[in-house]
Amino acid sequence: MWPKKEKPVELERHIRANDPENNKQFMYANNYIRTTKYNVFSFFPKNMFEQFQRLANAYFLCLLILQVIPAISSLPWYTTLVPLAFVLGITAVKDAVDDFLIPAISSLTPLTTIIPLVAVLAVSALKDAVDDFRRHRSDGQVNNRLSFVLRDGKLVEERWHKVVVGDIIKMENNQFVAADLLLLSTSEPHSLCYIETAELDGETNLKVRQALPETAELENDIKKLTDFNAEIVCEAPNNKLSKYEGTMKWNGKTYSLDNDKMLLRGCVLRNTQWCYGLVIFAGQDSKLMMNSGKSIFKRTHIDRLLNILIIGIFIFLLSLCLAMTIACGIWETYTGQHFQAYLPWETFVPGTPSKDGTVAEGATVISMLVFFSYIIIFNTVVPISLYVSVEIFRLANSFWINWDVKMYYKKVDTPARARTTTLNEELGQIEYIFSDKTGTLTQVILDTYTPKVDFSDNPYFESSFEFYDSQLLTAIRNGNRQAHRFFYILSLCHTVMPEVKDGTLEYQAQSPDEGALVGAARNFGFVFKSRTPQTITIEVMGKEEVYELLCILDFNNVRKRMSVIVKKDGKIMLLCKGADSVIYERLHSSCNNDKELTTHHLNEFAQDGLRTLCLAEKEIPANVWESWKKKHHEASTSLQDREAKVDEMYEEIEKDLILVGASAIEDKLQDGVPDAIANLADAGIKIWVLTGDKQETAINIGYSCRLLTDEMEDIFVIDAESFDEVKNQMSKALEDVKRINREKKEASDEHDVRIANGGEQFYNGGVNNAVADDNICNEFALVVNGHSLIQALKPEMEQLLLELGCSCKAVICCRVTPLQKALVVDLIKRNKKSVTLAIGDGANDVSMIKTAHIGVGISGQEGLQAVLASDYSISQFRYLERLLLVHGRWSYFRMSKFLRYFFYKNFAFTLCHLWFAIFCGFSAQTLFDPYFISFYNLFYTSMPCLFMAAFDQDVNDSYSLRYPKLYTPGLSDMLFNKKVFLLGVSEGFITSLILFFIPYGVFHWATNPWGTDLIDHQSFGVVVASILVVAVNLRCALDTSYWTGFNHFVIWGSIILYFCFILTMYSEVFNYTYMGTAYQVYSTANFWLCLLLTITILLVPVIAYRFYYLDTQPTLSDRARLKQRISKSKSRSGDMVMRRQSTLRRSTRSLRSGYAFAHQQGFGELITSGLNMRQRVEQSEARSNPVQLTKVKRIDSSNNSQNGNSNSESSHVNNVTEHDHNRHVVFSEKL
Repeated sequence: MWPKKEKPVELERHIRANDPENNKQFMYANNYIRTTKYNVFSFFPKNMFEQFQRLANAYFLCLLILQVIPAISSLPWYTTLVPLAFVLGITAVKDAVDDFLIPAISSLTPLTTIIPLVAVLAVSALKDAVDDFRRHRSDGQVNNRLSFVLRDGKLVEERWHKVVVGDIIKMENNQFVAADLLLLSTSEPHSLCYIETAELDGETNLKVRQALPETAELENDIKKLTDFNAEIVCEAPNNKLSKYEGTMKWNGKTYSLDNDKMLLRGCVLRNTQWCYGLVIFAGQDSKLMMNSGKSIFKRTHIDRLLNILIIGIFIFLLSLCLAMTIACGIWETYTGQHFQAYLPWETFVPGTPSKDGTVAEGATVISMLVFFSYIIIFNTVVPISLYVSVEIFRLANSFWINWDVKMYYKKVDTPARARTTTLNEELGQIEYIFSDKTGTLTQVILDTYTPKVDFSDNPYFESSFEFYDSQLLTAIRNGNRQAHRFFYILSLCHTVMPEVKDGTLEYQAQSPDEGALVGAARNFGFVFKSRTPQTITIEVMGKEEVYELLCILDFNNVRKRMSVIVKKDGKIMLLCKGADSVIYERLHSSCNNDKELTTHHLNEFAQDGLRTLCLAEKEIPANVWESWKKKHHEASTSLQDREAKVDEMYEEIEKDLILVGASAIEDKLQDGVPDAIANLADAGIKIWVLTGDKQETAINIGYSCRLLTDEMEDIFVIDAESFDEVKNQMSKALEDVKRINREKKEASDEHDVRIANGGEQFYNGGVNNAVADDNICNEFALVVNGHSLIQALKPEMEQLLLELGCSCKAVICCRVTPLQKALVVDLIKRNKKSVTLAIGDGANDVSMIKTAHIGVGISGQEGLQAVLASDYSISQFRYLERLLLVHGRWSYFRMSKFLRYFFYKNFAFTLCHLWFAIFCGFSAQTLFDPYFISFYNLFYTSMPCLFMAAFDQDVNDSYSLRYPKLYTPGLSDMLFNKKVFLLGVSEGFITSLILFFIPYGVFHWATNPWGTDLIDHQSFGVVVASILVVAVNLRCALDTSYWTGFNHFVIWGSIILYFCFILTMYSEVFNYTYMGTAYQVYSTANFWLCLLLTITILLVPVIAYRFYYLDTQPTLSDRARLKQRISKSKSRSGDMVMRRQSTLRRSTRSLRSGYAFAHQQGFGELITSGLNMRQRVEQSEARSNPVQLTKVKRIDSSNNSQNGNSNSESSHVNNVTEHDHNRHVVFSEKL
C-alpha cells in the first residue's frame, strides 16, 4: 500500500457550496462509513492479535511453542498442521502422529495443547467473523443507499458513499438523512421539516427543524440551488448531538447557524414531501459516527479475581516445575546415568559418547529440558476451556433474563433485556444502587370531598375531567387578577406545538409536565390554540387573544427555568416558570411577603411528594427591550462561547420578577416500587437516591418508597452552603453515628444478645455476624442538599462524605445535576471495594449509568437514551428486585459453584502426573494417553459443569424474593474467594493422591491367571483415567442442587461417552498404540472393585461433611430449601412471595413521590426564527364539535378516609381510574 497523506488537524471547517474542487483541498472525509473491524486480509492477523492479548491465550501459545521444540516435545514444528486434519477425523490425526513420532524427553504431544487452543481460537474467531460480517453487510446496505445529488446543474441518483462535503442533496419523505446537512429549503410552509431522531437519541417523538428565511427562497428551483455559492465556517467535527455553531456568508451578509437548522445523519424525514440540504459533515465525521465509538469495557469482580488466581497458579506451576527439575537432576546424577544402555541420553547432552562432559553437566542439561517439559504437562491446571465454559453459561444466563415473563411489561410490550453477556454474576454482588427517581406516571389528583365542579360552559372541556375545588374556578369566573395571571402564564409560557387530529385539539410537548400544565390551563378556560413564529393565539373564557411572540428563553438543565417575552396592546411582558430555587433568586424585593406565603404552600406540596414549579412575570419597558434585543442578537451570532454569552443575556433580563404563584404535579409511584426497595434494603444493598427535587420532596420520596422508615435511629440533613458549615454538619453527623454504634454495641455485648433477623446466619460452614452488626448499627439515613454536595465532593472533604454515607443505610441527594450524579457514583467506585449499579430512565442519567459497574436503563417516557447506554434494560423499577435477587443471585451462585468445581477437577487431573513422576525418574513422562489429556476438559467433564452452571439453583425464584437475606453472601464474596479457591485446590490435591495410590496399591502385585503382570504403564493410565472421569462427574452430581433432564443426560452421558470412546479408540479398528488396553483393563474384577473402592473413599467423606454441617450449622439457603421441599410435599398452591408489611413514618403521609421539574431543551429558537409555522388555526376553527380533552386520569377519593390508618395510602392508589397514560396537573396555588 502507498503511504497516505496525513490529514491536518481540523480546528474549524470551511465549506463552499457546489465547489468540490475547493473543498477537496481540506481532505474532508467522504460519506463512506465503516463499522467493521476487519477485512479479508486483516481478519486473521488482527483477530489473532486481539485474542492473544488475553493473558490465558498468550500463555497457551507459549506452551505450544515449547511443545514444537524437538528437544522438549515429541513432534517437529510442522506437525502443528495436524489439528487442521483433526476436523476430518481422528484416524487422520492418528496416522499423522504415527508418521512423525520420534524419541524425545516428553511423551506429551502438541495435540494436547493445540487442539483445545485451536478450538477456542476458532470459536472466538468464528463469532468475531460472523459479527463483523453482519456489520460489513449492514455497512454495504447503508453505503449503497441512493439519494438525489445536485451535480452539474442536474439532480442525479448517487450512492451515499459517493457524496462529499459541499454537495446539495434532495431528501424525500420517510428517507434517512444521508449526512449531516444544513437545511436549505423544504416543501412545507415556511421551510419547516419534521424528523425522527430515534437512531440518534432513541426518542420517537417528531422534532421540528427550520431553514433560514434567505435560503428558504431557493425552494425547489434547481437553477437557484445550482447557483448557490455560500461559504460556511463552522466548528470542527465533534460528537455533540445537541450543539452546532457556524456562520454562513452569502450575498455579502453573514448569518448565524445553529443546531435547529441541521439535519443529522441517522434521522428520518417525516411528514415532509421533500427538502434540500448542504452536506457539512460526511461519513466518519458525522455526529452519528462520532458518537458510535467503542463501548466502555466492563469486567466483573470475579474476572479480576480470576486474573490474580491465574497468576498465583502460574507461580505454583513454576515452583512445581522447579522442584521436578531439581529432582530430575538428582535422579539422573545418582541413578539415571547407570541405565543409559536402556534409557540413553540425547546425543547433545554432555557425558554421552558423542559429547564430552561430566555426568553432572549432562544431568543439568537434562533437568533444564525437563523443566520446560513439565510446564507443558502441568499446564492443564488452567485449561483454556475454562474461558469458553464461562462465556457459554454467561450467554445462557443472559437468555434466562431475556426470557423471563415475570419481567415482561405487557402494557408497553417490553421485556427485560440483557444488553451484555459478561456481567451477569456481577448482578449478584451489588452493594450500592444509585437511582435518580422512582416514579414516572402522573395523574390528576385532588383529595377532597366537595361536589364535582361543573365545567360544562367550557367547549374545550372534556366531560371525563373531574375537579372538586370550586373556589379556584369561582375566582377565575369572578375575574380574580392573580388567578387570571397564573393561567395566562401557563397558557403562554411553553414550547408546546398544537395540532388538530380528527377534530380534536392535541398538544405535542417536549415533556409530559409541560403538556400537563398547558392542559390544565385549557380546562380552566385558558386554551392554547395555535402559534406562529411571531404569535401565540389563546382563547380566554371564550374570547380569542393574539400575543406577539418576541423571544423564547428556553429551558435547559442548568437554567431550570424558561421564559417567553410577549407583547400585546403595546405592553411587553416577560413570563417565567421554573424551579422555586432559581425563581426566588430573581424576584423583586417587593415579593418578600408573597414569597413567604408561597414557600409555605410549596412545603405543603413537598410534604405530599409533589413536584413544584413557581410562576413569575415582569413588565419590560420598550427601550430596555430594544437595547437587550441588540445585545442578544450579537450573542446568538457569536462564534466563540455563544452559549455562555446567550446565558449571560438571559440572566440580564430575568431579574426583578414578580411572583404570581406555584403549581405542583404528582408522579405516582410505579407499582411495586416500595416493596422492591424494602426487599433490596433487606438484602443488604444500600440505596442512594440522586434526585433534582427540593429537600422536603426528597425526604417524602424516601418515606413513600420505604427508603426511610420510623425504625431508623436518625436522619441527618446536610443543607449548609459554605465549606466550613458543611464540614461541621457532616463531622457532627459522623460523630453521632459512631457514638450510637458504640453504645448499641456495648449494650449488645453486655447483655450477650445477637440480633440478626431471628438468628445467626451461616455461610460456608461459618458464622456471618456482619448481618447482625449491620442491623444493629446501620439504621441511619443521610440527606444532602445540592449546594452542600458541591462542597462535599471537593477533594478535601470527599472522604468525610464517603465515610458518613457508607455508615448510613440510605442516602438521598437532592437538587443534584447530572454531573454530580456521576461524581457521587465515581466516589464510591474509586474508594470502596464494592459493586455499584446505577439505574435511570432519562438522558441526564447516562453519565451515571456509564460510570457505575453496571448500568440499568428503564424504558420510559423520557426516551431511550438511558437504555441505549445501559448494560441491562427493564421497563419498570420493580423488576430490578427480580433482576438482582433472582437472576443476579443465581448467576453468582452458579459461577461460584462452577469455578470451585472446575479448579477441583483440574487439579485432581493434573497432579496425578506429579505422583507418577516419582516412579518415572522425573522424566516428564505422562500418565495418561495424550488424547485423554486433550479431551478431558473438552468432552468428558465439560458438559455436566456447563449445565450445572446454566440451570442450577439452590431455591426457586419465589423463595429468592421471599428471603432477600439469601443475597448477602455475594456482597462479601463468600461463595467464591481466595479461601474457597484454596479449599477447592486442596480437595483436588487430595483427590489426585487417592486416585493415584489406591489403584497403584490394588494393581501393584496383581497378576493374570497365567502369571504375568496385570498392569503396565498404559493400563495403569487407563485405570486412573477411568476412575477420574467417574469420580469428577459423580462429584458434579453431588454439587447439583437443581436436577433437570439435561443434567441427568450430560452427567451419565459423559461417563458413558468416555467408556464408549475408549473401547472404540483402543480397538483394532484404529490400530492405535493403546490397542487392546481398555478391553484388558475392563475385563478384570480388580478394576471394578478398585473403581468402587476409590469412588467410595472420595465421595463418602464429602457426603458426611455436608450432612454434618447441614444438620448442625445450616445456612439460610439450606433452611429456605428445606421449607421449599416441605411446601412441595404438602402441594401448596398460590404465590409464595411474601412481602414485608408497609413501614410508614406517620399515618397521615400519603403514598406519593416527586422529582425535579422534568423538561428538556425546547423549540424556543425555532419558534421565534421569523417564519410562520404550519397553519393549524383554520383547522382548529373548522371543527363542528367541541374539542374533548384527552390524556386525563382521575382518582375517586370518596372512599378515602382521613382517620390516620396506614391503609389510606393503599386505598388512595387503588382508586385510580385511568383514562390515558400521560400526566396532568394536580394542584395550582395562587397568591
